[in-house]
Amino acid sequence: MLYRVIGMMSGSSLDGLDIAYVELQAKSGKWDFDILHAETIPYPEDWAERLRSAIHLDAKNYLLLHSDYGHFLGEQVKDFIDRHGLAYKVALVSSHGHTTFHLPPQMTAQLGDGSAIAAETGLPVITDLRAIDVALGGQGAPIVPMGEKILLRDYQFFLNLGGIANISVNHPTDYIAYDVCPANRVLNMITAKKGLAYDDGGAIAASGTVNTEILDTLNRLDYYGKAYPKSLANDFGTDTVFPLLEQGHLSDEDALRTYTEHIALQVSNEVEKHLPGMEQSGIRILVTGGGAFNRFLIDRLRFYLEPMRVEVEVPEPGLVNFKEALVMALLGVLRWRDEPTTISSVTGASRDGIGGAVWSGA
Repeated sequence: MLYRVIGMMSGSSLDGLDIAYVELQAKSGKWDFDILHAETIPYPEDWAERLRSAIHLDAKNYLLLHSDYGHFLGEQVKDFIDRHGLAYKVALVSSHGHTTFHLPPQMTAQLGDGSAIAAETGLPVITDLRAIDVALGGQGAPIVPMGEKILLRDYQFFLNLGGIANISVNHPTDYIAYDVCPANRVLNMITAKKGLAYDDGGAIAASGTVNTEILDTLNRLDYYGKAYPKSLANDFGTDTVFPLLEQGHLSDEDALRTYTEHIALQVSNEVEKHLPGMEQSGIRILVTGGGAFNRFLIDRLRFYLEPMRVEVEVPEPGLVNFKEALVMALLGVLRWRDEPTTISSVTGASRDGIGGAVWSGA
C-alpha cells in the first residue's frame, strides 16, 4: 500500500517549520520511504515571538493562538502544495505542532489546531500525536523512535541534535529512547548575543576554551542522574542551563565551547551505558537534526565515541534536515491504519498507544 503524505514538525529551537511530502510504502511487513519535496520555512519574527511567548498567555489567548497557528499551518501546507504541483496528490497531513507545555504524566500541549489545518486545506489531518501516551502514564516523548525502528532498521543508535538532544537505542533485547540534554536551543541562545542565528559549523565554539568549573556544574545537574524513561521540557535549557552559563561570566566563545563539550560528554555517557550486550563491531550511531551540521560538535562526539568502537554517521542532508517531518508523516499513516504510534518501552507508558486526533477536511 502506497501513501502520499505531508508531515510537519516545529522544533523547540524555533528555526522554522519543517514540511515534507513523502511516499511511504508498506510491503512484506517492511516500510520504504522517499522524501520527494521538503522545505524549512523560517518563521517570520512575529510568529517566532508569539510561539516563544505562548507559555505566558492566559487560557483565552492561548486557545486563540492555538487556532491562529493552526490556520497559519494550513496556509503553509496550501502554499507548499502549490509550489510543488501536488494538487490532488496528497492523501493526508500529519502535524506535530509546536510544543509549549510538556508536563508528563499530567499533560502535554502542542499548538496548532488540527481542525483549522483541515479547514484550510480540505484534507484529512492528524494532530495531538503525544497525548495518548501521556494519558497512558508515559513521557509522551520521544515519539520519533517508532519511525526510526520502522524506517531505519540497520543502526544501533540514533541521535537527534535539535533544540534538545535525544537518543534512541536499538538494543538486541529492547528498544529504548529518551532526552539526553538541551542542545541547539542553548547554543543558539548564546550565538543570539552576537546577533547570529547559530554557530555555523561550530566555528565560534572551536575558537573558545572549556571552562572546567562550569562544565562540572552542568554535568552534576540532577536530570542526568535519573533513570529512563525521561524527557525534557524546553525550559530546562532556557531557565536552568543557560543561566548557569551566564553566571559564569564566560565569553561567548568559551560558553559555546563549554556547552558543546557538555553535549558531547552527555551523549557519549549515554551510549556507553548501552554498549554491554551489543556486538563489539559494526556499531553505528546515526546523527540527524540541525546539530548534525555542527562539524565541531560532531568532531567532539567522534573524539569520545570512536574509542568505544562506535562509528558516528551523518547521512545525506535531506534526512538530516527532515527526519522528524518524515516520521510525523509515518505516524499519521500509522494512526490512519489504527496501528501503534508510540513504544511503551521508550516512554514508560502502560502499553503501546495508537495516538492522534483525526480531523476530516472533506
